[in-house]
Amino acid sequence: MGRPLATLLAAMAAVGTAGFAGPTRTLAAPARATPMPPRSQVVMMPIGVPKVAYRVPGAPSADWIDIYNRLYRERIIFLGQEIDDELANQIIGVMLYLDSEDSTKPIYLYINCPGGSVIAGLALFDTMNHIKSRVVTINVGLSASMASFLLCGGTKGSRLALPNSRVMIHQPMGGAQGQAEDIKVEAAQIIRIKDNLVKLYSMMTGQTQEQIIQDLDRDNFMSAQEACEYGIIDKVIEVN
Repeated sequence: MGRPLATLLAAMAAVGTAGFAGPTRTLAAPARATPMPPRSQVVMMPIGVPKVAYRVPGAPSADWIDIYNRLYRERIIFLGQEIDDELANQIIGVMLYLDSEDSTKPIYLYINCPGGSVIAGLALFDTMNHIKSRVVTINVGLSASMASFLLCGGTKGSRLALPNSRVMIHQPMGGAQGQAEDIKVEAAQIIRIKDNLVKLYSMMTGQTQEQIIQDLDRDNFMSAQEACEYGIIDKVIEVN
């Protein structure tokens, strides 16, 4: 009994390694119309700030540039952060350049901004009215505080908003510190700025100054349609 059993086990082992395993098959790689370039030659979009490929006319190849710089070439400016002197100076520089390049084409200012410095915002507002190009302002989220003023300061008839955007207006705020006389001077300046903003809001919206003062007393939120009825914008863009 012992020898036949050993012979049977040996035969099963031989079958397991030869019969059941089957012949070895090699899968061929799928055919490609064009060969893949070496991995070192594949140029990927850099990680971080969105970038797009752009080839300068006359250049042999395209380079990755900041998406906002690419939009500048299409006369599109995006205001998407708190307004301060540095940001205002950058946007002013772009506006002046685009206006000098071609003053017959409009400049599109997309706004999704919580507001910021009143002085920096007024510098932007004055530049928008100084240049010859028509400035189209478009609200694409929230235009609050000074951003709502810039939205309203676009060229008459070219102040737009997307249907789900919002607008918030309120009076200017200040936080003066120092000696009593210095605080008194700062307070007088804030009141002067408020009076100036009330006059400008009234002129741009058609509302009376008394109504503007009342509406600026506290944070006043409006839908796109309410902002249109108030006179801050001229039209709500319909989205299909």
